[in-house]
Amino acid sequence: MSSLQFYNTRTRTTEKFIPQHEGEVKLYTCGPTVYDYLTIGNWTAYVYWDILVRLLEANEYKVHRVMNITDVGHLVSDADDGEDKLEKGARREDKTAWDVAKFYGDDFLRGMQRLNLKQPEYITKATEYIPQQLELVRTLGQKGYTYQIDDGIYFDTSKFPTYADFARLDIDAQKAGARVEFNQAKRNASDFALWKFTPSGETRDMEWDTPVDLLKGDATRKGFPGWHLECSAMAMDLLGTTLDIHTGGIDHIPVHHTNEIAQSEAATGLRFSNYWLHNNHLKVDGTKISKSLGNGYTLDDLEAKGYTPQDLRMFILQSGYQTEGNFTFENLTSATHRLHNWRRAAVLRHQLHETVDEQRDNRVPAYAASQALTEVLNDNMNTSEGLAHVDRVLGEVLDSTASYIDPRALTEFLQHVDNVLGFELITSTPDIGDNAKQLILERRRAREDKNWTKSDILRDTLATQGITVRDTATGSLWEYK
Repeated sequence: MSSLQFYNTRTRTTEKFIPQHEGEVKLYTCGPTVYDYLTIGNWTAYVYWDILVRLLEANEYKVHRVMNITDVGHLVSDADDGEDKLEKGARREDKTAWDVAKFYGDDFLRGMQRLNLKQPEYITKATEYIPQQLELVRTLGQKGYTYQIDDGIYFDTSKFPTYADFARLDIDAQKAGARVEFNQAKRNASDFALWKFTPSGETRDMEWDTPVDLLKGDATRKGFPGWHLECSAMAMDLLGTTLDIHTGGIDHIPVHHTNEIAQSEAATGLRFSNYWLHNNHLKVDGTKISKSLGNGYTLDDLEAKGYTPQDLRMFILQSGYQTEGNFTFENLTSATHRLHNWRRAAVLRHQLHETVDEQRDNRVPAYAASQALTEVLNDNMNTSEGLAHVDRVLGEVLDSTASYIDPRALTEFLQHVDNVLGFELITSTPDIGDNAKQLILERRRAREDKNWTKSDILRDTLATQGITVRDTATGSLWEYK
């Protein structure tokens, strides 16, 4: 089998994957901020990282994976200004921030099930890791990386010499406000909040006592964590100081992931993650997803139009994770047709005899087809070519005479496709019942007797059960409508 390789954002090269410990992978996935329903753009990332986990497992790695749920601390501005997104959602819906986080967090977990995304070993919430986050602030303070201003405790990026390296930032040329809106009280424009104070005279739904030893002065302050802090605290608490792989969107590179690296490596003196994988954006009709444009479609929106989460999965995987996607309903419909063709091939396993024509040297599909799929995906998670490989194999199945198809090899291949691509081809194509099989047998006899009227009636009866019949030179084959 070909070796597994990924494009590593840290080095800007495609590298052979070598984990720290043989047979095990420590993986961290940046999860959602749960203040609203996720859009198809949000879901795109999680589908890709689901394939990553499946691919690692196909290469016989045990995956230890942490994915956070941001339920506090994510402000609307990367400048650490503005309102917390959870507080904003609470005001919008006239609920508490806790209620908003619970509702949309639960909706996210249901969405994962609908999309058949593998459950991480750990799903962590920022609000459940406040002590660990405060301990990280304490460590950074003891090492001289923090300072306090009126609105919080900040990380001094000038004291971390390699701060600009990950995102290739030009700090010298960066004008105040070029990357983030400049807070004049900060020492440097790129400094970021580790712990924000609740503004004087205000009470937040989510706030905690700031430990006295972290404060300068005698006043006690309520506060809450900065968005970047949680990922480092959770990842290192559960996976250790150095990860094998960290994933996220390309928009995380210049700020969020740059800040994660700075605070983590400043605290430990060790590399935070050996490999960084980033997915590109998804546009809709060639434009950025925006509430003002009304193009932030949700899973429910797609299902209302007759599409399934599996249709969306197929659409997403038709492009590589580093490619900017473009969603249109025409493209989604094409993905739906592709998935339907795969299911047409999948139901053939119920209609084949165990004995096949042994004179046929290249039985369909060949047993090597499963290994070949993994090898294609091993090249930087090349899902577009992976789908093309499945098209070729199952296309040959559909074009072949039944006696040339090996049912065991077909079932094995379908199971492998399900394992590495998550399409549920096996579970979505069960065998039909005995009653439907009897109707098909009666229809075949009617056709042999040239009783076309009865044949048509039986065909229509099967159609009401969601079954269509395809007549071939060697007999009738059924498939789902």
